[in-house]
Amino acid sequence: MTEPAHLAAVREAYDTVAADYLRLVVPPEGMDPVSRAMLAAFAELVRESGGGEVADLGCGPGRVTAYLDGLGLSAFGVDVSGEMVALARRAYPELRFLHGSMGALDLPDGALGGILAWYSVHHTPVEQLPLLFAEFARVLASGGHLLLGGHAGDARLNHAKAYGHPVSYASYLIPVGRLVGLLEGAGFTVTARVEQPHPKDRGRSYVCLLAETRTD
Repeated sequence: MTEPAHLAAVREAYDTVAADYLRLVVPPEGMDPVSRAMLAAFAELVRESGGGEVADLGCGPGRVTAYLDGLGLSAFGVDVSGEMVALARRAYPELRFLHGSMGALDLPDGALGGILAWYSVHHTPVEQLPLLFAEFARVLASGGHLLLGGHAGDARLNHAKAYGHPVSYASYLIPVGRLVGLLEGAGFTVTARVEQPHPKDRGRSYVCLLAETRTD
């Protein structure tokens, strides 16, 4: 099967920037209080629902995966970038990190108690989001939990430079309401929604959505 062009571009970009991404991006302990509170709420919901494995999709260098582990979850990471996975495996050899696409997970139906997609779905073209969210719903157990964190807006951003390196990939931002609608269309119920303004761009915001798979 031919790999989607956007996925190849994202892989190449993050392979290129991996080391500087690790150096420049704030670790979970340095995140804003709202983001950390949402991660903590997600962890508590998964534990109260009986636990189960949690996949950190688009895990990058693994720091958020390790943070989830510290919150008492059985977490593993998946990333399309081999360089990111290599960094994660070196830093956290006690945890499991898989090289693969979040849109085609090598997992059986209902295998997971939770999914974290932390600033990772915005590289997927909007028309492909229904398929992506359907894959999330497929691998989550009934009543399983999803925490999606990312950017919201109404724009396609073409990146020519990132983390000090020349790159060529895109980010696709959509309004929060549309994002909620796409999740609901894939079989999720959105249970909490937090939106924070972007400090420099009034047309963009940061959003965290907690959702669970419907049991009806």
